[in-house]
Amino acid sequence: MDLNNKIKEYVDLALKSNQVSPEYYNNYNVKRGLRNADGTGVLVGLTKIGDVHGYIVDENEKVPVKGRLRYRGIEIKDLTAGFQREGRFGFEETCFLILFGELPSKKQLQEFEEFLGESRTLPDGFKEDIILNTSSNNIMNKLARSVLAAYSFDEKAEDYSLQNVLFQCIQLIAWFPTIATYAYQAKSHYFDGKSLFMHRPDTSLSTAENILRMLRPDSSYTKLEAEMLDLMLILHAEHGGGNNSAFTVRVISSAMTDTYSVISAAIGSLKGARHGGANLKVLQMMEDISKNVDDVSDKEKLKEYLKKILNKEAFDKSGLIYGMGHAVYTLSDPRAVVLKRKAHELAEVKGMTEEFKMYKNIEALSNDVFKEVKGVTTDISANVDFYSGFVYTMLGIPSEMFTPLFAIARIPGWCAHRLEEIVGGGKIMRPAYKSIVKGKPYISLEERE
Repeated sequence: MDLNNKIKEYVDLALKSNQVSPEYYNNYNVKRGLRNADGTGVLVGLTKIGDVHGYIVDENEKVPVKGRLRYRGIEIKDLTAGFQREGRFGFEETCFLILFGELPSKKQLQEFEEFLGESRTLPDGFKEDIILNTSSNNIMNKLARSVLAAYSFDEKAEDYSLQNVLFQCIQLIAWFPTIATYAYQAKSHYFDGKSLFMHRPDTSLSTAENILRMLRPDSSYTKLEAEMLDLMLILHAEHGGGNNSAFTVRVISSAMTDTYSVISAAIGSLKGARHGGANLKVLQMMEDISKNVDDVSDKEKLKEYLKKILNKEAFDKSGLIYGMGHAVYTLSDPRAVVLKRKAHELAEVKGMTEEFKMYKNIEALSNDVFKEVKGVTTDISANVDFYSGFVYTMLGIPSEMFTPLFAIARIPGWCAHRLEEIVGGGKIMRPAYKSIVKGKPYISLEERE
């Protein structure tokens, strides 16, 4: 049997049997992607963790407003400004806030930092057996498999008590940077032929410092670089229960399964190109623009090329200006506003102000281009992904680590949603699907064509 030809035949059968005409969704008022007709999300739950606000609804009309992101009620701009003003790292404090609902006291913060620091080292044999012996060329794949493998190292993996789940969550928050950086080093060695560097995590350093220390062969980094990465982690730590990966956590947690299965599924969701990989697409788009616009400082030339991108005539022909617009935010993404300021500071130090200026110009021009090409009347703004890839590039972080860093940042939010689902004692999630296939008679094998 020619398996390839047979698969092609099966593809035709699969297409025929699984296509649903869009008119059915309108006829039955089905919310595709759990979204209303105007793009707003269908309300399916309540949370105390994160608040994502980008518009108001006035007399059934969606009215754009400046974006707002709150962690446990605290504005993200106020949270990050506090760390920056005091000249310290803030991701660990943000983790505490997201998990427990309150900012920690000095003593609580010190104890939590020590807890994370002492938990960063992987169990005996984990690095060799789980990471090195079965390396992967995709770090997100390796991260997900490592989390599932961690089940075998936990004697209480099936203990769903709040105390045990909380311990598992904090342990995974501490392990993620170690697993991801080791997975990258293994990938670089076994797939790219580079020397193998495996630095032990330092219990006295922050999460951001440890990531840079374990990623770089010489373990060196500057305070500004660590502060920049720390900010990136904070800005990505939580984004409400409606984003795809957090909702995945909610759905699977509602089935009362183990923490490792839940978090690995969330990683699988974030790995998807529609969720966690947008900043890499922005970076690729910027490289394409730089190659095809002979003078990127010329705003008119930039504008004309952006029109080509939007008209599906340039870059990947998708018709998307990556990094512009958001499913919730309208007038502004508060994360992008905060990140942009710090990115400018780093660009000056790295001698990349011209590149930063190009980003700013494209951000400003995109709004007019959308109005001219698409005929939209509302403003469109840059989201956090627009600048994050540029920031990672300035930090010398390899592109393979972009989405894993997103996972490292987001696991506190995932864990908080798991805890809230467990404490709330909600029902197993079971939305309805309506069958549009009419009854058919069973035909015996001899009578089938």
